[in-house]
Amino acid sequence: MSLTKPVVGQWYRGANNDLFEVVAIDEGDSTIEIQYFDGSVTEIDFDAWNEQLLEGQIDDAEAPEDWSGSVDVGAEDLDREIEDLVQPPWSGPAERALRR
Repeated sequence: MSLTKPVVGQWYRGANNDLFEVVAIDEGDSTIEIQYFDGSVTEIDFDAWNEQLLEGQIDDAEAPEDWSGSVDVGAEDLDREIEDLVQPPWSGPAERALRR
């Protein structure tokens, strides 16, 4: 693999066959923040990234089928409201007739 800059949102496979995603790049500090599929986050510098590329320890990878990994996503994180699916109680005469 040629020396390429990491891309935020791109998935890679590391030396131990671990899947990880680049989640942030800090040009000022020359660091790359990566998050492994299990949810752990670490930071490496550009020199370490390039060294691992030269040694063939980093390869492009497809995003896993279940890309969320260990991420807990709740309804409040989806930026939308989930409607309550509870049915209203039987209240009118027509509904009471149907219950019988």
